[in-house]
Amino acid sequence: MHAQNRWLILVMISSALFLIITDMTVLYTALPRLTLALDATASQKLWIVNAYPLVVAGLLPGAGMLSDRLGHKNMFIAGLPVFALASLCAAFSPSAQWLIAARAFLAVGAAMMMPATLSIVRHVFTDERERALAIGIWAAVASGAAALGPVVGGALLASFWWGAVFLINVPVVMLVLPLACYLIPQCGGDHKRPYDVLGSIQIMLGLVAAIYALKELSKPSLSLRDFALAVTLGILFLTLFVRRQKHALHPMIDFSLFRNRMFASGVGVAIMSMIALVGVELVLSQRLQLVLGMSPLMAALFILPIPVASALAGPLAGMLMPRYGERSMLIGGFILTALGILGVVFWYQGNVVMQLICLFIIGFGLGGAITAASTAIMLNAPEEKAGMVASIEDVSWELGGVLGITLLGGLMTAVYSHSLALPDSLQVGDLAYDSIDEALRVAGNMSADSAAELIQLARSAFDRAFIAVLVAATLLVSLGAGVLKFALRQ
Repeated sequence: MHAQNRWLILVMISSALFLIITDMTVLYTALPRLTLALDATASQKLWIVNAYPLVVAGLLPGAGMLSDRLGHKNMFIAGLPVFALASLCAAFSPSAQWLIAARAFLAVGAAMMMPATLSIVRHVFTDERERALAIGIWAAVASGAAALGPVVGGALLASFWWGAVFLINVPVVMLVLPLACYLIPQCGGDHKRPYDVLGSIQIMLGLVAAIYALKELSKPSLSLRDFALAVTLGILFLTLFVRRQKHALHPMIDFSLFRNRMFASGVGVAIMSMIALVGVELVLSQRLQLVLGMSPLMAALFILPIPVASALAGPLAGMLMPRYGERSMLIGGFILTALGILGVVFWYQGNVVMQLICLFIIGFGLGGAITAASTAIMLNAPEEKAGMVASIEDVSWELGGVLGITLLGGLMTAVYSHSLALPDSLQVGDLAYDSIDEALRVAGNMSADSAAELIQLARSAFDRAFIAVLVAATLLVSLGAGVLKFALRQ
């Protein structure tokens, strides 16, 4: 039956994946309103955003191993009601603490489903060309959903209260659940394969600590104590995990897979693609709102060419993959991305149409690269390790997103602070140097002439930071293309 319904199964899988990924970014536009409604502190606001990706990343390796043991269909179906219940809890949270807990609970359901989605696609599509196309669609949904999150949030907030950004998950899950039970075939599942509880705890604590350290590093006011503690715990638990896996009969992560150059390249491309995507969207969305004065929804719509192009490029790359191979698609995707980012640098103060075309090129290049990376990862590993391999890819995306915020976000802050030169006549203190947000806030309490001068200088400084981040992203993907050409030479 599943052969006839394979495309419907892909639609169901993609619907669930879209919800999982969208929930990582949907709060960007809803955060100011829910912060006010729940009277959340600055620390609570940070945890509302970070609880979900932190817990997802920590649980993914263990969930991948459990998926290989219990079966991918069983894990996917078990995760759906957890995700729906957690969404309800989040939507009607009476306090910030409740919302943080609900977001962590939501991450449990997401981690249960995420590795299973790609594993099911691999099992259901047996024809090489159809499988490549299906993985391309999966990758397009995954990459596009992250960029569409703020758009979805902005659209919902135009008519509903902040809880609607979570409540929308429930009807989709209720539709997918019965169809998934009936249509998805049993796949994977080896009950003889032991579940490494200690290893799951080690990598969960190690990843959570490492990603928390990176997020702490990206904050303007770095807490050295928290950063040092997180780094120490991350190194300790990840080292213990690696040593345990090297001696395990059934490892949770088989590090020998990385000896395959195509597999390792796919993981590297997944990380670099997310760094570039997050970095570009981070500085672009801030410039559109804080420099050009757009609303959050208008800014999200301006960036829409990136996810649209990515959604188009994914299936196209999947169809072309059997003819041209993963190597050509990986390198070609990065070259297109670099050209698109350079175009934004050239036209960022000029022709809006050319800016939108360049954003489309960025999305098209990243969509092709991410699809090729997903294919390289999934098809260069044995079938019985599909859940493990899918979890490795998912963690790569999480790490790439965090690194994008940390490295390129940190570069943005550093260049802005260094570039902002205020005359002695403007006595504003140090806050204006922290970020353009703070500068605009300070300007609100000044006289009209002084405020206008401060705003102009802050926006000029931010434009320099904007260019610096885009140039860094261009160099990253260009270097990535060069390394791939050398590493995958035939």
